[in-house]
Amino acid sequence: MAQVQITFQDVNVGSKTAKLITFSGQLDETNVDSEAKKIYQVIDEMAEPNLLLDFSDLEYMNSKSIGYVTDWYSKASAKNGKIVIARPRVNILDILKVVGITQIITIYDNLDEAKAAFGVAEVAAVGTAPAQTEAPEA
Repeated sequence: MAQVQITFQDVNVGSKTAKLITFSGQLDETNVDSEAKKIYQVIDEMAEPNLLLDFSDLEYMNSKSIGYVTDWYSKASAKNGKIVIARPRVNILDILKVVGITQIITIYDNLDEAKAAFGVAEVAAVGTAPAQTEAPEA
């Protein structure tokens, strides 16, 4: 049975508040349904669900979890919210590109850029530009 840990934290993003949701471990058939319910609850409870999904410690996600991400995006968008993804590992980013998630959800290299996405200014995103060769942040 794969292990996944999901933590939730409120973060200020300009004049708004977003929910930083950090994923650690593996999202697969053994845990994705129960964990997805937690995200749906957050979306339901927020008037304008702005979610920042931090995938930096997410090692694996199956096709069902990808389906949930797109559904979370639809539900948040229906309530004038927004979802962005920050810091996915290379294997996760590759999957998100192949299935087309990067066409609907913007993906960022770091949390600061992802937080800025909820403000007025948009910044360059990983999914729309060539990969950067800078060293990872400490």
